[in-house]
Amino acid sequence: MKEIIMRPIGIIRSPYKQTRDMPIQGVFKPEVKAHIELKAKYAPGLKDLESFSHAIVIYYFHKSQKEEVVCRPFLEDKEHGIFAIRSPHRPNHIGLSVVRIESIKNNKLYFNEVDVLDGTPVLDIKPYIKHFDVRDKIVSGWIDKHFRNTDKPDRTILK
Repeated sequence: MKEIIMRPIGIIRSPYKQTRDMPIQGVFKPEVKAHIELKAKYAPGLKDLESFSHAIVIYYFHKSQKEEVVCRPFLEDKEHGIFAIRSPHRPNHIGLSVVRIESIKNNKLYFNEVDVLDGTPVLDIKPYIKHFDVRDKIVSGWIDKHFRNTDKPDRTILK
């Protein structure tokens, strides 16, 4: 296969300096704010994004020092395949987050619902579109048991 080379388009500025301070997903700390500072040449790409409520941010897990194919996710004591979890220790260290857009000013996209470390390189930004991205009859595999009768994960269910 041909090698793929990606270059960051910007950087995330968040209050999280260490992973232990972050929520497992940004939706669990919706009040936390951050922003993406794009390289100047990409700022025109933000045109019209302010009319969307959410965006999908694709980034590089720059602090991950290992690659795992099977590992234990935060909510469980049991191991799962890397493609069934959202660990940063993936083959290409690519992450994604759905964030709520607050505003856009010049080359900066301000948002909340952040779950990313400060200094994380951004690879791409896409609009979240309910007509494309929301699905019916969703099954979330092993994660579903952690959300029975609640909208926050229940870590006491470790099976």
